[in-house]
Amino acid sequence: MDKIWLHNYPKNIPENIDKNSYSSIVDLINDADNKFKNNIAFTNLNTNISYNSIASYSNKFASYLQNHLHLKKGNKIGIMLPNLHTFPVCFFGALKCGLTVVNINPLYKYREIESVLIDSKLDTIVVFDKFLNELEKIIDNTQIKNVIVCNASDLLSFSMKVIVNIVQLYKGEVYSINSKYHKFSKVIKCKNEFSEIKLSEDDIALLQYTGGTTGKSKAAILTHKNLLSNISQLSLWVKSHIKIGEEVVITALPLYHIFSLTVNLLYFYYIGSRNILITNPRDLKNFVSTLKKYKFTVITAVNTLFNLLLTSSTFRNINFRKLKFSIGGGMAVLKSTANNWKKTTGCEITQGYGLTETSPIVSVNKIEDKFNSTIGLPLPSTEISIRDSHGNELGIGAEGELCVRGPQVMRGYWNNIKETKNVFTSDGFFMTGDIARIDSNGFISIVDRKKDMIISSGFNVYPNEIEEYVSSHPGILECGVIGKEDKNRGESIILYAVRHDEDLSESDIIEFCKKGLTIYKIPKKVFFISELPKNNVGKILRRKLRESKLSVK
Repeated sequence: MDKIWLHNYPKNIPENIDKNSYSSIVDLINDADNKFKNNIAFTNLNTNISYNSIASYSNKFASYLQNHLHLKKGNKIGIMLPNLHTFPVCFFGALKCGLTVVNINPLYKYREIESVLIDSKLDTIVVFDKFLNELEKIIDNTQIKNVIVCNASDLLSFSMKVIVNIVQLYKGEVYSINSKYHKFSKVIKCKNEFSEIKLSEDDIALLQYTGGTTGKSKAAILTHKNLLSNISQLSLWVKSHIKIGEEVVITALPLYHIFSLTVNLLYFYYIGSRNILITNPRDLKNFVSTLKKYKFTVITAVNTLFNLLLTSSTFRNINFRKLKFSIGGGMAVLKSTANNWKKTTGCEITQGYGLTETSPIVSVNKIEDKFNSTIGLPLPSTEISIRDSHGNELGIGAEGELCVRGPQVMRGYWNNIKETKNVFTSDGFFMTGDIARIDSNGFISIVDRKKDMIISSGFNVYPNEIEEYVSSHPGILECGVIGKEDKNRGESIILYAVRHDEDLSESDIIEFCKKGLTIYKIPKKVFFISELPKNNVGKILRRKLRESKLSVK
């Protein structure tokens, strides 16, 4: 496909990125540590940690892995932590040893943990003590030899450490730690010398498991080159809107997710920013209280998180004068959400698009543009192609599968040659599984997931369209749409909704849909529920809607 999007690139943005100036993510981290050693790198639970301290702690962590656990370059380590100071220390330290990091959602139950551990074949894991019990249920079924246990009080100031320990004691969250395990608090006191490891851009940095929204999760093989390339692409795109060493970034999305890991942990660290780590964004009161304390300039979020914040009257009263841009990704940002966010904060949501398999960013809108519901323009050095089910490339305005080629695209799936072959075209494009179209200006719009498409009365129906329309109703907080087998229609459209207005009825929603949707797109049934099933970043899981019997509200 001709690169028609280049005509609408921001001024001074090149078509391609330069060759990576770093040979590994470790080189990038070390450079940031040297440039910004006295800057605050992370803030969590009223405790600040400088770049210099992060460098020191991560070196000690790396030294312990080398000298006490005897881990070598290429070994794998699992990190199962929420957004705490311990995460960057462990992540950076592991990479400095030349290890491959396997990020694991700490909210996983034991069966999910077991699946990742067995598939990845890792033998060392870092785990938050609160979730240790789930690991212990299956640890004997795995090859795990080393367990490093972190606590919420690790790396906090003395006063906060006391408060956290008291709260944990009050809540009964003081956990007994097996003597065979290694306590993080002792690990970072390691006095052995750390031996630097020579790394190349082709070394594997991550085995990043997909969200598993459509079935069994798979691990994308992401090299140092993949991550470095995506950081370079993003850096070029936003360079005229950021101030090196001065940005204050709200990091509420989990760092173990590829979106937050690449954008917040790596890119914003690289430019000397201060990351405000939010450990539990579902605790809205404390989340908003934290936001009030800091003059933040950037926030990254998904649609559901933007919506959650907008429900808070305290949030709406925050002074947003310093907020320069809000980055939305991970799932479609709805127009109603973007409009409410702009009205409240005065800042547009800049929507981007990506996948685990693409490190993650493929495309993004221009920071200076108004919200337009598209996922923007392909980043430098990124090619896209819209293809039909036979692999034929389609033209402008036609709907087909979005295919991507670029230096940020994964090497393949770990230990899964068949699946790797299935997702790449013969000419090297990664098939995303998303149905999209591109307009004459080069802007891409996602229609829906290929697997979520509903065929009703012979027509293709995309859940996203219905969800966006219904979410514009003032009485609806959020909703999800699925298809259900129907002998007359093929599939009937079923709507699950969380409502603001308790008086809102099924007939009210049906009548609302009749005003704005074609007849075959109107839900046959509406269920009001207390909460929609979501993954770790807030993406609605339609698969769960299809599988589960949800409690009707």
